[in-house]
Amino acid sequence: QVQLVESGGGLVQAGGSLRLSCAASGIIFSINMMGWYHQAPGKQRELVAIITSGGFINYVDSVKGRFTISRDNAKNTVYLQMTSLKPEDTGVYYCNAEIRVTRQHHGNYWGQGTQVTVSS
Repeated sequence: QVQLVESGGGLVQAGGSLRLSCAASGIIFSINMMGWYHQAPGKQRELVAIITSGGFINYVDSVKGRFTISRDNAKNTVYLQMTSLKPEDTGVYYCNAEIRVTRQHHGNYWGQGTQVTVSS
């Protein structure tokens, strides 16, 4: 059984910073893509950033220059460093990963989410 566990959310003032972490555990053969999604109150979940095992990174335009995604492959962990936070960044942040549990079998997994609240 694969689990993704996020941490690092909280309440911060506009302009502040937070660092989210997401650790994958369980039976893991390899992890390809890891990413972060944001769900603002009353809205759909949207992609924020992704990073592949090869180091390819992509960000949604609204966070470019403010957020940095990184990963520690030895720890099966992905991070999201968020700076210059804005009230519109408020919401639940979900970790997502494409994990191969054997050579033949892979799946897409989600964490439980961590709340980020940015006050103005």
